Amino acid sequence: MKIKIKLFATLRDNRDKILEIEYKEGTEIREIIKDLNIDEKDVAILLKNGRSAKMDDVILEGDYLSLFPPIGGG
Repeated sequence: MKIKIKLFATLRDNRDKILEIEYKEGTEIREIIKDLNIDEKDVAILLKNGRSAKMDDVILEGDYLSLFPPIGGG
């Protein structure tokens, strides 16, 4: 199955803004982040279908992920 992954801010560095990648149903989000060569600690906000998600959540057909890094400011 193909899922859509949206990357924001610094997570876009050397990557496309929106990725469509084929995964088998039941894959954990943690595995997808690892495949993208992103360290888990670099993902501050993780959304699945627009709702808060956890690294061990699994994906299903039609899901989309949004990944945000920690944001600093002052």
